[in-house]
Amino acid sequence: MERDQAVRARGVGKWFGEVVALDGVDLDVGAGAVHGLIGPNGAGKTTLLGLLLGLAVPDRGELTVLGVTVGRALGVPDGVAGFVDGPGLYPSLSPRRNLRALAALRGLRPGRRSAVEATIDEVLDEVGLAEVADDPVRGFSLGMRQRLGLASALLTRPRLLVLDEPANGLDPTGTRQVHRTLTRLAGQGTAVVLSSHRMDDLAALCSSVTLLATGRVVFTGPVADLAAAHGALDYRLRTTDPDAARTLAGAVRGLVLVDDPHRAPAPDTLVVRAADPALDALVRRLVEAGIAVRELAPVVAPLEAAYLALTGSSDDHRGADHVHDHQGRPGDDHHGHRDRSELLTGQPA
Repeated sequence: MERDQAVRARGVGKWFGEVVALDGVDLDVGAGAVHGLIGPNGAGKTTLLGLLLGLAVPDRGELTVLGVTVGRALGVPDGVAGFVDGPGLYPSLSPRRNLRALAALRGLRPGRRSAVEATIDEVLDEVGLAEVADDPVRGFSLGMRQRLGLASALLTRPRLLVLDEPANGLDPTGTRQVHRTLTRLAGQGTAVVLSSHRMDDLAALCSSVTLLATGRVVFTGPVADLAAAHGALDYRLRTTDPDAARTLAGAVRGLVLVDDPHRAPAPDTLVVRAADPALDALVRRLVEAGIAVRELAPVVAPLEAAYLALTGSSDDHRGADHVHDHQGRPGDDHHGHRDRSELLTGQPA
C-alpha cells in the first residue's frame, strides 16, 4: 500500500445471513482526498463505512486502513474517527460535557486537562457550536447534533474521517460550516470518506465518488467523470418566443422535444432532451434568429441524472416531463430485505 493512501480495499465482501451487503468491493482513497459513497438505500454504504470504523470485519477480501491490514478482529488503527447512523450523544449533557466524557473514554490523562479543554473549545468553535456549548443536547435540532458528532470525531485530529450522511438535517449555515471544516481537513492531509444522498454536497466537496448498487461498485472515479456518464439530459428552455424556439428545436438533429405543447410548464418554457453538441446547435440557431434565451438549465442536475441512470431506476428520471423508456432491473428495490445499515447497527435506516 502506498504511503499516501488512507484506504485500500480489494474484493471486499460482507454478508449477514443470506443477505449479501458487499460483493467484491474495491476502493482507493488517498490522503487529503474527500471521497463520497453514494447509492440507493440498502446499497451497502453504511456497511462499508462500518468496516472502515472497525464496527465490523470483512468476510472476504483485503482491507487496509492507514497502512494496517484489517483482520478478523474488530478494531482499526489509531487515527480513524467518525460515525454511522448518526452520532451517539448523551442528551442530558451539554456539548462540552459530552466531549469531556468522550475524551475520558479515549484515555486522555487528567494531567493534560488544560490541553483537552483547549481542544474541546477549538472543535466546538470549528463546527459553530461555541455559543451553545453548555446547553443540554436534548434540545438540539438534528443538524446541531450532526455538527456535534463531527466535533467529537475531530477531538483526536484523525488522519481518516468517516462520516455517514454528515449533512443530514443541516440548514444552509450549518452546511457551509461543515463544508468549510471538511475542506480544511482535506487540505491538511486528512482523508475523508462520507456517504450522502445530496448531489450538491458531492459536487461541492468530493474529488471522487464510488457508486454502490446491491452491494457492488457500479462506478468509481472523479465526480466530473460520473456527471459526464449520462450524455443526454432534459433542459428547461425559456425564451422570448417559445413558438419559434419550438420550431427551431424540432429541426436540430439529436434533440428531442420532451414536453407536451398543450401542457407546457409555463407559457414561455420548453423542455428539450439533448447532449451538449445538439444543445449548442440550438442556442446558435436561437441567437441567429434574434430570440433571447432567458433560462437554460438542466431539469435534473447532471450528477443526479447519472446516478439515477447507473442505479437502474424504474423510470427515466432525466426530467420532470419525461418519456418512460427505461425499465429498472429486477431486484434493485430489495423487496423483502431489511436495509443493510439496519443489519449492521441494529437501528432502522
